[in-house]
Amino acid sequence: MAHELTIGQLARRIGVNVQTIRYYERLKLLRPSARRPSGYRLYSHEEERRLRFIKNAQTLGFTLREIAELLALRVASTARCGEVREKARAKLVQVESKVDDLQALARALNSLIRACRVGQPTGYCPILMSFEEETRDGTKKGIGKG
Repeated sequence: MAHELTIGQLARRIGVNVQTIRYYERLKLLRPSARRPSGYRLYSHEEERRLRFIKNAQTLGFTLREIAELLALRVASTARCGEVREKARAKLVQVESKVDDLQALARALNSLIRACRVGQPTGYCPILMSFEEETRDGTKKGIGKG
């Protein structure tokens, strides 16, 4: 094989930890293409591409389970781009929901910060007091809650 990398070389090339590669192997997301007689794992260009695929998909927010599904679609001869598009669309909906949640969190924090009077004793601090308040649904209120 013309393009064989050891696990360390592959890790450096992609910018991941060797343990990350071993973890992906345990999850069956990646596997060495060969082994040296000494037992060292060897990876081909295809495994390098596959690892890059995994890391880039993670960057876009896909979970390892979702990545496994995308990898299966990548090699399935009957799969169509529309299936991948639907998975990407579903991920976009999740991301947009998280953005909405983070914007609500930012508004809540801004409101608390504006209400805070720097010279007040902490016993009257609106930020600390808000963490003890109950929400409309009867649960305790805190960061990230309405």
